[in-house]
Amino acid sequence: WDMTVKTIAYTNHTVMAEALEKWSVDLVSSLLPRIYSIICEINRRFYESLRGVTDAEKINNMLILAHNQVRMANLAVIGSHSINGVSALHSDIIKKSVFRDFFEIYPKRFTNVTNGIAHRRWLNQANPRLAAFITELIGDGYIRDAAELEKLSAYRDDKQALERLGEIKRANKRDFADYIARTTGFKLNPESRFDTQIKRLHEYKRQLLNVLKIIALYMDLSENPDKDVTPQTFIFGAKAAGGYYHAKRIISLINCLSEEIAADKRMQDKLSVFFVENYNVTKAEHLIPASEISEQISLAGKEASGTSNMKFMLNGAVTLGTVDGANVEIAEQVGQDNIFTFGMHADEVEKAWKEGVNGSQIYSSDSQVRRIVDRLKAGFAGESFADIAAYLTIGAGGVADPYMCLVDFRDYLRAAADMDAVYRDSAAFNRMALVNIAKSGVFAADRSIREYADNIWGLK
Repeated sequence: WDMTVKTIAYTNHTVMAEALEKWSVDLVSSLLPRIYSIICEINRRFYESLRGVTDAEKINNMLILAHNQVRMANLAVIGSHSINGVSALHSDIIKKSVFRDFFEIYPKRFTNVTNGIAHRRWLNQANPRLAAFITELIGDGYIRDAAELEKLSAYRDDKQALERLGEIKRANKRDFADYIARTTGFKLNPESRFDTQIKRLHEYKRQLLNVLKIIALYMDLSENPDKDVTPQTFIFGAKAAGGYYHAKRIISLINCLSEEIAADKRMQDKLSVFFVENYNVTKAEHLIPASEISEQISLAGKEASGTSNMKFMLNGAVTLGTVDGANVEIAEQVGQDNIFTFGMHADEVEKAWKEGVNGSQIYSSDSQVRRIVDRLKAGFAGESFADIAAYLTIGAGGVADPYMCLVDFRDYLRAAADMDAVYRDSAAFNRMALVNIAKSGVFAADRSIREYADNIWGLK
C-alpha cells in the first residue's frame, strides 16, 4: 500500500458532481468481487488511521464506502501521494470545498498544475501565416521555448506590426469562410467580427447565456434595421452527451436561431449565427486562427481550467469571459486592459446559491430579460423553446436558472459593449491581440509537463 501511494498521483479535472463518480456497492461487488474486497480493506485501514485524529462526521465524508456507494474520488485521494487541480482557481476550490476534509488531513499532498496546450500544433501547424510573421519578428526560438513569445511585447506600439497582425486575421477569416462554404454550403461574412464559443455543450459552460445576448441583438435589429452595429458572426462548436436532453435542446435553439436569421434579409451582413456540425480538432484548427473574440463564459467556480481559452489567446483572439478557470491566470498575464471580464466571482456564486437564485424574479423585474424569454416561447424558425424559457424562470425542483444566466446577463451585455467599443478602433484591438499572443507562452504544455515531472512524478 505504501508503494501504491508513492506511485500514484491524482489529477482532478472537474468539480462537477457527475464526474466524481459514485457506484453502487451492489454493482461493484457483483461485477468486481476481488477489487471490491481490496477496496473494503483500503477503506478499513483508512478508517483505522483516522480514528481519534478527526471527528466522526469528517471521517464519514472521507470514507470510500458510505451510503451503499463506492466513492471513486475519495479512493483516488486516499491512494495518491499528490492531488492537483488544473488551474490556480480550481486547485483552490478543491482544497476549500470538494476535498476540504482531506486537505485538513493531508495538506502537503495538494498542489496545482495549470493546464497547457501544444503550442507547436495550435500555432505553427494551425496558423502558418501568424507563425511565419512571429518568426520574422523574433526568430524561431519560441518553437522550442514558448516563453520567447514574450519578445513580441516590444512590438505592441509598432503601427506596421499591428496592421500586419490585422491583415493575417482577415486572411484567416477569409480562409475559414471559404472552408465552411466548401464543406457545408453556409455563407459566412469574413468582413464581420468572428465571435466564437467552442467547448462541450454543458449548462455550466453557458452557451445559453451567449444565445440570450444574440436574441437581444436580433430583436433590436428587427425593430431598427438601420441601427449602427458592428457586423458580427457568432460561431458555436460543441457536442453534447447522447442522453443530455437539455443540452441537445440548446443545440436545436442555436440552429433554429441561425436558420431564422439567415432567412431574414434585413440581417444580411449585420448578424449571423453558425453551428459547426460534428465539431472536432480538425475543425478547431481551421476556426481558432480565424476567431477574434473568445467566449469563455462559464459560471464562476465551475470550469476547472479550459484549454480553448489558451488556444484562442495564442492565436490573437481576445477573451470575453468570467473570472473562472484559467481565465484568472490569463487576466494576470495580460492585465485587465487586455481582457473583458464580467459576472460574479466564485465566492459570490456560492453566496447566491445559499440565498436562493430567483430567475422568475429577474424575469418579472427586468423588461429586457422578459422580452427575450417571451421570444423563446414564441420560438425561432417555427419551433417554440418554451421549455428553455421555463428552465430559466420556473425550473425543475424549484430551481430556476440553475447556472445563473439571467443573474449575469446584464453584466455580460456591459462587457460585450465594452469589447465592441474597443473593436471599432482596429489599432487598439490589434494591440490587445498582440499582447495576448506575447503573454501566452506560460500556457504551453511544455511548461505543464515540466511541472508534473519536477513536482509530482519526480522524473529528470
